[in-house]
Amino acid sequence: QVQLVESGGGLVQPGGSLRLSCVASGFSLDYHAIGWFRQAPGEEREGVSCISSVDGSTDYADSVKGRFTISRDNAKNTLYLQMNSLKPEDTAVYYCATARGCYSDHRSWDYWGQGTQVTVSS
Repeated sequence: QVQLVESGGGLVQPGGSLRLSCVASGFSLDYHAIGWFRQAPGEEREGVSCISSVDGSTDYADSVKGRFTISRDNAKNTLYLQMNSLKPEDTAVYYCATARGCYSDHRSWDYWGQGTQVTVSS
């Protein structure tokens, strides 16, 4: 049974940092693309970052480039998102998800975690 469990969210001041984790079970990160999405109230779910299963290449939304870093530890079957220089507009529920590829449309992703809340506010 595929399961994704996120953690690491919380309240942080603008300019601060958080690291999100996503522990995967029931499948191997070696053979699947895995990524982070976020959804703010009243907004569409948007892709934040993704790691390809083919070559390990990474991709980022323009809004987080240079501030967020995605990584994975295959031995621990865990995905991470290091978020630096956080802004109020980064406030959202953050989800990890897995799919066959790094699809831009969230509806093409197969399995989702329950999400973790990130709030950036002074």
